[in-house]
Parts: sequence; C-alpha cells; structure tokens
Amino acid sequence: MCGIVTPPGDRYFALMSSAGTPGVRPFEFAQDTFAFAHQLVWEYRMDADGRMNTIRANPPPTYYHRCFVMVRAARQFFYHARFNPDSPLAQVETVRRLVRAVVSRNPRRRSVAPSCVVIPGSDSLRSFSQQWESLLKAECGAAWESYVLRSHWRMVFPVSRWHQAREARRLEQSIAAGGIPAVHLFCFPRITINHGILLFSASATDGEVRFKGYDPNIPAHPVELRYRQADQTFYFPANHYWAGGKLQVVEIYRNWIY
Repeated sequence: MCGIVTPPGDRYFALMSSAGTPGVRPFEFAQDTFAFAHQLVWEYRMDADGRMNTIRANPPPTYYHRCFVMVRAARQFFYHARFNPDSPLAQVETVRRLVRAVVSRNPRRRSVAPSCVVIPGSDSLRSFSQQWESLLKAECGAAWESYVLRSHWRMVFPVSRWHQAREARRLEQSIAAGGIPAVHLFCFPRITINHGILLFSASATDGEVRFKGYDPNIPAHPVELRYRQADQTFYFPANHYWAGGKLQVVEIYRNWIY
C-alpha cells in the first residue's frame, strides 16, 4: 500500500497509512496537511461576557466554504498519492492532471502501491501546496461539495449521549487501526459551529480521550478535540472562530475497511 515507509536513502514519501502493516509511516502533521488556510466569511470576536460576535471579514475571503473539501482532499492525498522530490518539477497541466487523479479517488478506501499517483518535484503535501496553492484551490473541490454530506441532514435529528460514546469508540478504533477519520463538528439548532477536521491520533487519560487533528482553518499546528467519558460529550477549545465548549461529532467518509 502507499503508506509503506521506504528504505533509508530513498526520499519517496508515501501519503497513506495501513492497518497492521509493519513499517507504515503514520500521518505527520508537518507533511500531510495543506500549507494554506481555509478562509472565513466572518470575523469572530469575543465580548466581555464570553459571547462570540461576528462581523463580515474585510477584505472578503477568496477561498471559503470548503473546510470539508479540504479535509477530504488531505485524506485523498494521504491515501492515494506518493511524492517524489527527486523527479523534476512538472509543468502546470501535468500537475493539474495529477491532482485531478488524486481527488477523483475514493476518500473511504486506500490505494495499493502500484496504483498510487506519483507527484514529482515535492516531498510532501505541505510543500506541494506551497508551490501549487492556486491550482490546488481550483481543483480540490467546489464550495457546494462541503454541503452535500449526509452529516448535514443528520444534524437536524437529536444526538444522544449513547451515540457520542459509540462515536468516540469508533474514532479510537479507527485511529488505532491506522485510519485518519474525518469528523463533522456542529451545534444544532443554534449553529455556532459547522466545521470539518481530520483526526490522526488519540490518547486516553483521566477519564478523557484526547484526539489530535488537522483543522483547515488553522494550518500552523494541530488542534485538540476532547471526549469526556463522565458526560459522554465532546469538547473543542476556543480559537479564533469558536468560543469553545461542547458540541456534537459525527464521522464522515467512514473508512470501508473498519
């Protein structure tokens, strides 16, 4: 599979992990994420009472409503692409064709090594997205694709504590098996957050499970999503677009092999 670690001296980077396979490289935040940020339509500001207020972003964003598109694409590159920095940098139309080949593949199933898309001239998705930011933004998916997800209609129905306990177990199991689950974070009916992130590690301690994730709104560092066993609830800390607190979590693009 594409995630096999290559021998010393070979500079290929395989962007995928594989359950139960010795020598598989795990998801690396500094390599396997986009260098550019997903932009926000609104600026979020906390008032003295701890409430989040919004104003229109100025200047207006040029790349927005694509958080789920970016999460899906990061997973597709991890599952289906292999980078070869020793090959010469390709021409723009070749790069466009390779990106389209990656993002047309199933985000729920990994490719095996012979069928991986080999991308020349870069050593990782992070450096590739620095070189080809505009092209990736144009080719990874349209804004409407962030809304054609089953989890969007699912959130109008009540989410029980039992459901969230089961979701936490599934996410742990998926990560333990080498998966990188994508999740929908939301509050409903008052939609204070409606967002997607990618999880790549989990650790249990003191009655909590702490998940580390890639948030396309925050490309500089990993974020943390916590699940508290006592109240069977997920919590996401405050940041520049969310006041922090409890929310609902539903996995999207569930991996077919788990």
